[in-house]
Amino acid sequence: MLAKLKSAWAWMILALVWPAAASAQHIQPHLIAESATPAPGQTIALALAMTPDKGWHGYWQNPGDAGVPAEVKWRLPAGASVGAFRYPVPGTLLIAGLMNYVYEREYALIAPLTVPKDAAPGSRLRIEGDATWLACTDEVCVPEQGRIAVDLTIGDGRIDPATRAQFDAWRAKLPRPLGAQARFEVVEGRMRIAVPLPADVGVSQPYFFSATENAVDYAAPQSVSRNGDALIVETAAKGTPATLAGVLKIDDGTGLSLNAVPGAVPPAGKPVGEAGAVRWDAMTVLTALAGAVLGGLLLNVMPCVFPILSLKALGLARAGIDEREARREGLAYAAGVIATCLALGAALLALRAGGAAVGWAFQLQDPRVIGLLLLLVTAVALNLAGLFELGTIGAGGALAARGGAAGAFWTGALAAFVATPCTGPFMAAALGAALVLPAAGALAVFGGLGLGLALPFLAIGFVPALRRLLPKPGAWMETLRRVLSVPMFLTALGLAWILGRQAGVDGMGVGLGAALLLGLALWWVGVRQVRGRPVLPAVPAAAIAAALVLTLAPVATRAEAGGLLKAQPFSEGALKTARDAGRPVFVYFTADWCLTCKVNEKGAIERAEVADAFTKHNVAVLVGDWTNGDPKIGRFIEAQGRSGVPLYLYYRPGAPEPEVLPQVLTPGMLVRLAS
Repeated sequence: MLAKLKSAWAWMILALVWPAAASAQHIQPHLIAESATPAPGQTIALALAMTPDKGWHGYWQNPGDAGVPAEVKWRLPAGASVGAFRYPVPGTLLIAGLMNYVYEREYALIAPLTVPKDAAPGSRLRIEGDATWLACTDEVCVPEQGRIAVDLTIGDGRIDPATRAQFDAWRAKLPRPLGAQARFEVVEGRMRIAVPLPADVGVSQPYFFSATENAVDYAAPQSVSRNGDALIVETAAKGTPATLAGVLKIDDGTGLSLNAVPGAVPPAGKPVGEAGAVRWDAMTVLTALAGAVLGGLLLNVMPCVFPILSLKALGLARAGIDEREARREGLAYAAGVIATCLALGAALLALRAGGAAVGWAFQLQDPRVIGLLLLLVTAVALNLAGLFELGTIGAGGALAARGGAAGAFWTGALAAFVATPCTGPFMAAALGAALVLPAAGALAVFGGLGLGLALPFLAIGFVPALRRLLPKPGAWMETLRRVLSVPMFLTALGLAWILGRQAGVDGMGVGLGAALLLGLALWWVGVRQVRGRPVLPAVPAAAIAAALVLTLAPVATRAEAGGLLKAQPFSEGALKTARDAGRPVFVYFTADWCLTCKVNEKGAIERAEVADAFTKHNVAVLVGDWTNGDPKIGRFIEAQGRSGVPLYLYYRPGAPEPEVLPQVLTPGMLVRLAS
């Protein structure tokens, strides 16, 4: 790895070797315009897409301890101009004690291109330049260069949908403006930075990339903590700059650009990220394990688990079962429960390791899984209601037969699977600990959940005295079966409601239709069972029902009208509709990570006097949530000449342009606007 190429000698050597090195490019550059037919005087986005070969990387605007960022010497037509590049959030690469800020996969630098105002429609506009960059592996660096160019035709400024989608994907990787003032101080050789960020904004693996050179020791460890509505970043200082610019990465896909000024920084608070990782020991694991076992034990009273447990327990009390068989079924049931909990836990840990933000019961976030579970619970409820017989969960003689242990295993697996959405109220702390423990400790907690869920049945299987306390078998058991079908039907009803929330009314209709088809098939099964005929002909109907629910997909949900102002979700169509109706319109753009936004919303916007004034003067209120970097909102904000939130606009009836309001609002200001 080359040392940082900033000395005069280094640049002289680089100038000599650059032409020879350029013949074999390890990072391929491509210049792309968002619109192939820009209008005269229009400003469009221009992207320099860089594609490194496997094992190679390019550099951020401040490369860190080593490296050189990309540069372009433009050759432009008269009247055209290209602004500064905006860089996506980089990654870190530490080699031989040198910290580098790099891109190891395809990335794009985005700059604004302004078209000459006097460009004639239909004429050709060539944008070209000479680009230089440094391509490196872990062992060698190669200075590279190439001519980049794109040919445009002056037209109407339209953007191809595929190109727009590509640019939206690139924009999503750019850091977002913080929207609030950060502060920094240097104390005894330590750089301390206070970044305003609401306390409810999630932060994982945070890292501060300093764009200001020679301000921090790039290779020094960073500690990040939370003190109220501020993140406190601390690391070794190299100097005391007048201002400090940089990007704070708050997760793998999100960074916040900031410019900090000198000022007081609060003391460090609760550690965040790697610094806040749980320091675990045997006692930590045992405490979480105990909570998981207790939570699993309490799950047995849930309506989706209790009927299954009750009938299995009463099955062990039937006449003629011996001690060995009772223990065998108890162990098989426990094995099914624990194996299912461990499988779900392992899948959860694997998804989180891959970067997915999932939690326990993650499988229930997929409407297809909810649909399949709806079919399964419906089948169980119909079985308990006596529509057909199924030895796996029934109370009949099949449980004492040769397949009793297998039936007990799959019954346990079913109980564990349907119990997962009910775990939160009982064991949130234990499962929360599991997600930050090492894999072995986490799996122990998930296994403890299964053990707690299986304990009652396991105890009945191994303790004859408990079995003797159970009522003797008799005709009353069939009545109990019918009664226990009620909570299972209620569970199915709840699953149908969840399906409607996830997949919409149409999706819920598909799920209920599939459940009806399955119910008819199972009724036919019951009829054939009474006549002693095989039930295999019902299998195709069940397969069709399953295939129907596998077609379900989540639907995008729109935010509901809310708050005192009954704000509606922003869209350009909604804005046009309100303006065409002659109504004044107040539009505000916010994000969960924007502290100024939240202060304004609580202190100025969501106030009774503002709501009364807006209602009196028929002011329409639209809110744009930019928390997840919605590209449509991002483009609208850019069109207003802004780069981030907060942004507050007030459209007066008949006015051609909106009034841009200050970033700090007061209730009186909004009341006067409406008046």
